[in-house]
Amino acid sequence: MSGALIAMSGGVDSSLAAKIMMDRGYDCIGCTMKLYSNEDIVVSNPKTCCSLDDVEDARSVCMHLGIPYYVFNFKEEFREKVIGKFVDCYEHGRTPNPCIDCNRYLKFGKLYERAQILKCDVIVTGHYARIEKRDDGRYHLLKALDETKDQSYVLYTLTQEQLAHTVFPLGDLKKTEVREIAKDAGMINAEKRESQDICFVPDGDYVSFLKKTTGKEYPAGDFVDKDGKVLGTHKGIVAYTPGQRRGLGLALPAPMYVFRLDVENNRVILVYDEDLRNTEALIDDVNWISGEVPAEPVRVQAKLRYHQKEQWATAHPLEDGKVKLVFDEPIRAITPGQAAVFYNGDEVLGGGTIVLE
Repeated sequence: MSGALIAMSGGVDSSLAAKIMMDRGYDCIGCTMKLYSNEDIVVSNPKTCCSLDDVEDARSVCMHLGIPYYVFNFKEEFREKVIGKFVDCYEHGRTPNPCIDCNRYLKFGKLYERAQILKCDVIVTGHYARIEKRDDGRYHLLKALDETKDQSYVLYTLTQEQLAHTVFPLGDLKKTEVREIAKDAGMINAEKRESQDICFVPDGDYVSFLKKTTGKEYPAGDFVDKDGKVLGTHKGIVAYTPGQRRGLGLALPAPMYVFRLDVENNRVILVYDEDLRNTEALIDDVNWISGEVPAEPVRVQAKLRYHQKEQWATAHPLEDGKVKLVFDEPIRAITPGQAAVFYNGDEVLGGGTIVLE
């Protein structure tokens, strides 16, 4: 019998994923990743996926299913790979996506190692995405059939080796179907609300989180226009992100938006909407899911934010491993630190991190 290690958050998605794998005949083990020190854990917060209540929900589901359950201590790795990078990005004028880093380094990194130790053949999560092995012998990452729940954007870092040992049981289901099946199976969390926010910043106040984590105060500085004219005073450079208009606290004759963060000079550069658009983006730390870098430019549909619609572009692989994305139409507020993910229809070809040229 094949073994499956189920990453369980306490929510309905991962819980049903465990049941589906049991029904398929796998020998299942449930687990939750401990990502914080005890004093930092949120006891109960409906907006986050990492509270003590969530751990108890996951444990209860495993008891209901009759499978073993473990809590793995990954707090050091999480502090280094996710929180550390989160802080570093904001301090250097980039806008991070910690969910991508958590998937990359924890769920499909450390957890993959733990699955090997436990002699499990596959890792299973409740992500809404699909994996297909095709006649070319490769594994292909596809969008979920329910595009309103699709999470393929945050999975672009997966490799062929990882895809070969990963299962996403919910990729063919709609969220409404998931809840109905879970309800019929008697799961206590069938109607549990979804977590929405960054798990370690459940109140959404990431500036306070940065100050608490680093012990720093981020000094005020100048708002300037693209010609360097001072427009006012900002509250600390970490509080702003490209494309932002609200919360600037300025009385301006026309709306202006954050264009770039000049960390070296502690300035926030503002522009009008027409100056916020660009047709090119440079992408670093690129992963091609096929395992091979294309020899020629590739037509892709590129997605630069989780909830953004894909835009037609040409991906030009460069000799240093980076990719130059050239869009058919100007794109608004291309944001360093965010992920650019390349699609061909419903297939994820790869992706990387947007950087300044």
